[in-house]
This record gives sequence, structure tokens and C-alpha cells, in this order.
Amino acid sequence: MIEVGDLSATVAIVTGAARGQGAEFARLMCERGAAVLLTDVLEEEGEEVAAALGERAAFVPHDVSDPAAWTAVVAQAEERFGKLTALVNNAGVNRRATLPETDEETWALHLAVNQSGPFYGMREAAPAIERAGGGAIVNICSGSALYGSHNFFAYSASKWALRGMTRAAAVELAPRGIRVNGIFPGLVETPMVEEVGIPTDATTLARIPLGRLATPLDVARAVAFLVSPEADYLTGIELLVDGGMFA
Repeated sequence: MIEVGDLSATVAIVTGAARGQGAEFARLMCERGAAVLLTDVLEEEGEEVAAALGERAAFVPHDVSDPAAWTAVVAQAEERFGKLTALVNNAGVNRRATLPETDEETWALHLAVNQSGPFYGMREAAPAIERAGGGAIVNICSGSALYGSHNFFAYSASKWALRGMTRAAAVELAPRGIRVNGIFPGLVETPMVEEVGIPTDATTLARIPLGRLATPLDVARAVAFLVSPEADYLTGIELLVDGGMFA
């Protein structure tokens, strides 16, 4: 009998797993019995995270904007762990810029990582997940895909695109036994929030009914649920992990 929270039958790829949310996703999933292939462009940090998680985890360097790299990553997951049942598209970039400030390089970077990356990932992972008998894809979207986000034009555009891709993939992949869901975090205590200079002062906290930022663990619990058998009738949903910020 499978216990609540048991992920022992799960083999997952988690992108952007060298730090922040992705590292916590991998940690919690391994703790619950999953095997996880962590990927990131931050090789040293990724290797350290995977080593700390033990034999149920491995790390491979991975640029999600490279379609050929995705083919190799999916093959490595199947070769090392025997199958692939879940994909968590977490890798992302965020550069502060308004519409007039957004140059071609900034625009292209956001679309390459935040939109094309999950596209390539879903396209390559879906056949492997189907071969395994079905499973789940979780796309980490953003609160910036729920409203007009000032100062983050390219980031917001790419996350709105990912929101649409998630819904379309949910409809298309359901007959193949693959569930596709989106998680929309609010403000999370991660290096990305600090790097882009999003304020986390009392004024910001006042916008969050629960009165605090999310932790990576808050989001990781939602990810672990959506890849688990307990969510086997959920697809195409938009799960907000925001403390009520967008209620």
C-alpha cells in the first residue's frame, strides 16, 4: 500500500536545482523516496546539492535553452534510474526592465530560458514519461503571469506564455497518461528575489494576508503533491502558493 506522500515510484528531472526552490524541490522529493536528476548551469553548486542527497540523486550540467541538451538529459535519467515519471520545469531567469528598457538580448534570454526551455523539456520528456506508464509535469510559473507586472516586462511575458503552454499541454498529453500543472509562487525567499531587488519590507509583507514570504519548502510541498499519486486526477490546474497575495 502506498502511504500518503510516498514518492518511491517517482523518477524526476528537476531543472534549476543547484540552489533556491529547485534545490529544495529535489531535497523534499528525495526525502519522500523519489529518484531525482538535478540539472542546472551552476555546476559546482549542483554537484554539491546532489552529493548531499545521496544515491537517489544525481546532477548533470544542463542549459535548458538547448534542445539537444534536453535529449541527453532525458536519456541520462532513463539510463541511471530506469525510467522517467516526472519533470519539474523550474529553471528561470529574471531581469528587471520596463518595456522601453527591454533590449533584444534581454527579451531573447527570457524567452530562451523561461519559455523555450519548458517547451523543449515537455517535448522531450513526454515520450519517456509515457513509456513509464504515465506521470506528471509541473511548470513553475509566477505570480507575474496573473497580473500586469511592472518593471519585469520580459519576465512577465515569458511566464504568461508558460501559463498558456501548461494548459495546452495538459489537454494534449492527458490521453497519454501525463498530467501537466502549473504552480504560481508569490514572493519566495530565494537568491533570485534578492538579485532583482524586489523589496521584502513591511510594506510588501502587508500585501500578503499570511504576513510572510513563502519559503522554498512551501513551494516544494506543492510540487511533491502534484507529482504524487494523490494528485492523479489533477491536470491543467493553476496552484497559487502565495500566502493569499493574489486572492
